[in-house]
Amino acid sequence: MRLIAIADSDSYLKWAAGTVERLAPEASSDEVALQLLANPVMPSEPQRRAALERTRWRSRDLAVLGLDDLLAQVRHHRPEAVLVGMRGPTAAVVLRELVELRDRPVLVTGLPGVGIPATRKALYYRAQADVMLVHSRRERRAFADRAEALGWSHRFALSSLPFLEGRPPAGDDIVLAAQALVPATLEERRWLVRQLDATARRHPHRRVVLKVRASTGEQQTHAERWPLADLLAELPARAPNLVVRGGSMSQTLDTAGALATVSSTAILEAVARGIPALALDDFGVDDALINTVFRDSGLLGSVDDLIEGRFRMPAPAWAADNYLHAEAGADAATALDALVRERASGGLPPRRPVRSTLGGPLRRAWDRKSALGAHDRSLSGAAALAVGVPLRAIVRASARRVDRPLARGYARR
Repeated sequence: MRLIAIADSDSYLKWAAGTVERLAPEASSDEVALQLLANPVMPSEPQRRAALERTRWRSRDLAVLGLDDLLAQVRHHRPEAVLVGMRGPTAAVVLRELVELRDRPVLVTGLPGVGIPATRKALYYRAQADVMLVHSRRERRAFADRAEALGWSHRFALSSLPFLEGRPPAGDDIVLAAQALVPATLEERRWLVRQLDATARRHPHRRVVLKVRASTGEQQTHAERWPLADLLAELPARAPNLVVRGGSMSQTLDTAGALATVSSTAILEAVARGIPALALDDFGVDDALINTVFRDSGLLGSVDDLIEGRFRMPAPAWAADNYLHAEAGADAATALDALVRERASGGLPPRRPVRSTLGGPLRRAWDRKSALGAHDRSLSGAAALAVGVPLRAIVRASARRVDRPLARGYARR
């Protein structure tokens, strides 16, 4: 099978590379390709190496393609499938262009980590894909129910998170996997850093590692307003055994004996390797923290558990339903093969967007410019920006004028 995978950010690159390895493990380098889309959040070279270290692309340079170059390549090479691993708005733009190609390929997409809660946005942006990969039985049920409730036609296939490994660790580090969005406030993040320092002081003979996703100046899938490493540097005197580490999570886990996080997918990487873990619930358990999935897992615990070293493994029934299912239960490769055969036998059915097409070509150019930023050099994008920015400002100002009287009216009630 000829397959092209295209990614935009660090986490999607890691996911796309590993997913290709699972979907086409026997394919030659002539049959599969992995590339980056030119966009505002492209990973740095160190981030690329970290994302690709366990894949066939670990020692290769990746091509960086503009959207028009990608479309030209697909037209020329005519792959049977294209894997679109991107943040929602960018995925929507790329899928819309690909789905309109003559004799188009099978379009595959997915999310690079925990997909619970199953959101409308995740489906909205990926509606034009032929199949969306999910990574647990629970995700499949949740997304299928959500799509049915919305009246949208989506097809789902079960895969496994491609970076889960069974290799045992060989160390005793206590690792905190940092996240860009949670905890959300500056004070919460400062508090978490202080608790990590307390953990290091409680265990002076163990190395305590703050594992960060990006160094200063590097982009991430989600922008990090207050990096934990910067807040750690604010401490007047931190424990000598508390260190900051970048690079790949896999390498960090090679020397780990325990891991804590709020809701990072790293917790699944840890327990898959037999490393006990904690999903910290000090900030609450809700959809905004992306940690409701850990209810009934046995993994939820507090910073007190972190400081005292009370880590644990997940409940077996929860694990089987949430990301740690047996490989034999995955049907992603089978579903992709069926779609490739369908394409060969008579073509694929149209996949219509659920997004509004109001505004026609100008709206389309605006979406593209919004997703790709300075990497979209089209005249239509520049025109859409020139028209759209002032128009959006007028609409927002009008909305605020309407909201103020309404707010005063509610206040008088």
